[in-house]
Amino acid sequence: MTFNDFNFKEQLQKAIDFAGFKEPSPIQAEAIPIVLEGKDMVGQAHTGTGKTAAFGLPVINMMKGQQGVEAVVIVPTRELAMQVSDELFRFGKNLNFNTATVYGGQSYSMQLRNIDRSSIIVATPGRFLDLLRGGKINIKPSYVILDEADEMLDMGFLDDIKEIFTFMPAERQTLLFSATMPQAIKNLAKTILKDPAFVTLTKKDVTNSKITQTYYVVDERERDDALIRLYDFKNPTKSIIFCRTKKEVDRLSTFLVSQGFMAKGLHGDMEQRQREEAIRAFKSSKLEILIATDVAARGLDVNDVSHVFNYHLPFDSESYVHRIGRTGRAGKEGVAVSIVTPHEFRMLQKIEKNIGTKLESKIVPNIDSVKVKKVADLKDKITEQDIKDYALQLVEELKEEFDISTIAFKLASMVASSTYVKGNDKIGKSESDIKRLIENAPRGDDRGGRGRGRGGYRGGNRGGRSGGGRSDGRSGGRSGGDRDRGGRSGGRSDGRSGGRSGDRNRRRD
Repeated sequence: MTFNDFNFKEQLQKAIDFAGFKEPSPIQAEAIPIVLEGKDMVGQAHTGTGKTAAFGLPVINMMKGQQGVEAVVIVPTRELAMQVSDELFRFGKNLNFNTATVYGGQSYSMQLRNIDRSSIIVATPGRFLDLLRGGKINIKPSYVILDEADEMLDMGFLDDIKEIFTFMPAERQTLLFSATMPQAIKNLAKTILKDPAFVTLTKKDVTNSKITQTYYVVDERERDDALIRLYDFKNPTKSIIFCRTKKEVDRLSTFLVSQGFMAKGLHGDMEQRQREEAIRAFKSSKLEILIATDVAARGLDVNDVSHVFNYHLPFDSESYVHRIGRTGRAGKEGVAVSIVTPHEFRMLQKIEKNIGTKLESKIVPNIDSVKVKKVADLKDKITEQDIKDYALQLVEELKEEFDISTIAFKLASMVASSTYVKGNDKIGKSESDIKRLIENAPRGDDRGGRGRGRGGYRGGNRGGRSGGGRSDGRSGGRSGGDRDRGGRSGGRSDGRSGGRSGDRNRRRD
């Protein structure tokens, strides 16, 4: 099946072709025909499965291009709002459909001006409700979409969502997407949808089959060395490194820059301007590495991310799926690499069980292995290099002082410096060490990673409430200060203080 089978409008199909989309993902293949029929729908699918196109393409295809807002998409975070808005704009620009992004932290007047000339609004609940309550906007959209509904529930937005729908017209098509289906979301769906169709991805559809998933077992003190060695060996074109805490993001970004990498961090304590700059630089390839907390996994949409690295494993399987879904997009192949310690092995097995996929264990390459690969890559690069006129002139000038062999040796010495490999020769565990870990690992439910003692991760499938804690699960506490998901934690996604640790107060995003 291809996107041509949906018989979209010609200008929309051109945008799809330009984006490089070929075959629809499972959620797209099932959801698009339902949406095109005009039915309300509940879709259970994770981020990274192509949900934005699953609702965006059919809705844009059905929009009439009349004056005013025809579609509203409500999302939990401003990062996701920006990403969804960008993608919908790319799809709809050939049809002259503009998008307005609405979230807290920007002036009302600017957002109202954008709304006046847009056909689609992508908004976070708090700011959108403020505009509706204050009578600043009066819209009658034909299409209303809730994306990441369970995330909005976790962040305390359920009452806001219910109130928003009191301002929406009775005659509308409503779509709801959620990674999980707690009872509160099921109750919400009964309230706001009419006789909806249901689309649920099976476990085998949870992770993209085009993503190669591997893990490397190291001691805690070897994480940085392993990361650098794996970068030297894999040579990613564009990659995201995921950390558990904002503090870890800051430390690791400073470290990688000191090692000569073009890297920047992304987390919720950064100012909005800084976050937008980092995302723009990453999209335009001015950055080769983005180091992020899970806030980025909820919305960062860049089609050419070649590798995702888990510096630490996430606290739960859902976050793992969100993270690795940043690569292997738009039908391309991707690589997901996890660095784990022996103490994290139980969590690794739990993730494997929940996603229905076995990750392949690998050994961190030694120096000779990396050198061999670097030399081979350099030979290929030299072989493919075109000979430029200015290079001919340079060689002719050098021949006045040196013979041709000496020139070749000197130039080769310059370019071969890139094959130098830093660090210890041996990093991480051997094949026999990993085999013993697998054989000795306990079976059965890990029960959320509480593992070996007090505190644990407390929250298991909810991602835990640890403020980072230790990787062996022996501390963790209940601070939540670095969960970076708003709502319960001390750090709001807009960078401002979020009140008491663990507090469930709603934020005005």
